[in-house]
Amino acid sequence: MVDIHKAIPALYSNIASIEQYSDGTLVVKNKEGNTVDVDMSLVNAWVDPEQYKIDRAFAYPSIKEQLDMQYWDRVNGTTTWADAIAKVKADFPKG
Repeated sequence: MVDIHKAIPALYSNIASIEQYSDGTLVVKNKEGNTVDVDMSLVNAWVDPEQYKIDRAFAYPSIKEQLDMQYWDRVNGTTTWADAIAKVKADFPKG
């Protein structure tokens, strides 16, 4: 789901306020106080360039698991830890 409070200012310059009412009405005003017409198809299609950070945070193994991987990699001469980290980075590339 798109965060409209991030998407709208990213797509439209000079935004001063965004109000969303319980009935779904959206009122966006610029710094001069004028209402701005917002194309919701653009807003809904917007992708947060920082989303990869959130996705990676949930995908990485826990620190405990990573330390265990590193220990066994050193003992066995394997690359389990590096492979796991590389997979997360490949699955969720930076912006």
